[in-house]
Amino acid sequence: MATKIRLKRMGKKFYAVYRVVIMDSRNKRDGQAIEEIGLYNPNTQPSTIEINSDRAQYWLGVGAQPTEQVLNLLKITGDWQKFKGLKGAEGTLKTVSAKPEAAVLVEEAENKAQKLKAAKAEAEAKANAEAAPADAEATEAADEKVELADAAQSDSEAA
Repeated sequence: MATKIRLKRMGKKFYAVYRVVIMDSRNKRDGQAIEEIGLYNPNTQPSTIEINSDRAQYWLGVGAQPTEQVLNLLKITGDWQKFKGLKGAEGTLKTVSAKPEAAVLVEEAENKAQKLKAAKAEAEAKANAEAAPADAEATEAADEKVELADAAQSDSEAA
């Protein structure tokens, strides 16, 4: 039986995810696989490539032929160089940097919100403190005008 290491398409329309599988070369693309040895997701940034190195080495050793696409994936993970005995067996696979946990992100967001609230309250208090003397002066000026008007009115009534 001629075995191949190839990709089996999974996922939705326009969002393909592939499994790296061992198949008889006469089977359909998405047909029954002998064994699944990995996963390839081109939709993530960088692409996710997970291949079970031991199983890939075994199947390459017993004569399974990789397709061009799988050959490129094996070169990226370093499995092909390991099989052939070439330099660069560590591969060139790029991994996604670890993201902080959700709880940490939520806590940071809450701290930021509290700082913004404190800054806003401080700005309002400062604005109120500056406006208070101005309001007092305006009130005093208005009171003086009212007193002058009352005095003028009482003078006119007396005359």
